[in-house]
Amino acid sequence: MSVRTDRSQRAASFHDPGYQALCALRLGFAVLPILFGLDKFTNILTADWTRYLAPSLDTGIPGDAATAMSIVGVIEIVAGIVVLLYPRLGAPVVAAWLGAIIVNLLLVGGYGDVALRDFGLMAAALVLTRLAWAYPTGLPARRA
Repeated sequence: MSVRTDRSQRAASFHDPGYQALCALRLGFAVLPILFGLDKFTNILTADWTRYLAPSLDTGIPGDAATAMSIVGVIEIVAGIVVLLYPRLGAPVVAAWLGAIIVNLLLVGGYGDVALRDFGLMAAALVLTRLAWAYPTGLPARRA
């Protein structure tokens, strides 16, 4: 007779596909926002981040578009760090942030392809949220 255990009752292991997905998504959603945030200051990936800011949003933000994108960069760096340290909190924050980016890109116009890609990223951030709650310790238990 075999005893079946619920996923929430068994310890996560490195061989558990759900745990592997959690690790991959956690790492990705920690590193990528940090890199994109840093690029708001270095402009290596794109020469002009301000072109992605909707004019209607630019008028409501203090300072110019470059200042707004610097603020965005800081937010992205902080979001990546929060995902790394506290994925239960950071993943839904990143999902909401991506939702805001999607709305902004649709307001700018001409970036529907980027908005669609960001929708896929938002879906993945929501999956990370669910996995972070399914594996609350965030680390696999050691085998005895």
